[in-house]
Amino acid sequence: MHTPNPVSLAAKMSGEPSFREVGVGPWAEVHPDEPRPDDPASPNFDARFDPQLLDEGDRRNVLDRYRYWTVNAIKADLDARGRHDFEVAVENWTHDFNIGSMVRTANAFTANRVHIVGPHKWNRKGALMTELYQHVEYHPSITELIECWHHRIAGEIAYERAQAKAAAIKAHTIASSCATGTPPIDDRAVASAAVTAVAEATADIARADARIRELEAARVIALDIIPGAVPIETYRFPKRCLLLFGAEGPGLSRKALDLADDVVYISQFGSVRSINAGAAAAVAMHSYIAQYR
Repeated sequence: MHTPNPVSLAAKMSGEPSFREVGVGPWAEVHPDEPRPDDPASPNFDARFDPQLLDEGDRRNVLDRYRYWTVNAIKADLDARGRHDFEVAVENWTHDFNIGSMVRTANAFTANRVHIVGPHKWNRKGALMTELYQHVEYHPSITELIECWHHRIAGEIAYERAQAKAAAIKAHTIASSCATGTPPIDDRAVASAAVTAVAEATADIARADARIRELEAARVIALDIIPGAVPIETYRFPKRCLLLFGAEGPGLSRKALDLADDVVYISQFGSVRSINAGAAAAVAMHSYIAQYR
């Protein structure tokens, strides 16, 4: 007869663990004295609430402020609050299970977009439904992805230049109007408003110029261990960037490495050459966040 491991026996007798309850129960139970927020007649009506979740409870792994909200409402709020400027791309040629983990991490750090390169199908189990809150795009090849990304950067630069030009015209128009006495410069209220408007326009120009510099510095960054790669601990991430991740085992394709502007690796000190692909993605995304929070 097999002798039970003493540690296992002691663990069973310890009475641990006592798990915390995940999420919240039905609205009527949690807030018995408050009207339902999905009732248009209610003073706290909010269209973002999901009637089914209010009925049954919300056991999802979401922040407290998103309890009972619909998926679309959560996604829209993340957009409104502002996602970070980095994007992530995963080569999907081996249908790597780690892709789900990468998507989940991208959601945790509010990546601007997630790109799946290669076959459209991938195992979503590891994502735990977080892909619903992300902007996920699919690309047939790494070449097509990089081309699309560069075109989008160029479009954003053109937009910011147009914004700066419009602000400059506004400032010039206001300044010229004041200089010619239209409106009368002896009207202190009008003059003060003009000064404020010029200051705001000047600030808009400065903001657009700063954004243009960020966009012009945008880079494609591959995460892989190859000769010439830079250790992530010393690498300064550009604010606008696209992070490329490969599958477990083979890593990134030769084409992806060729198209990248920089190649970065995570220093390791154990007996194996690399860490889990999902873990590597988490380290890289957090390294970016640590520089821009």
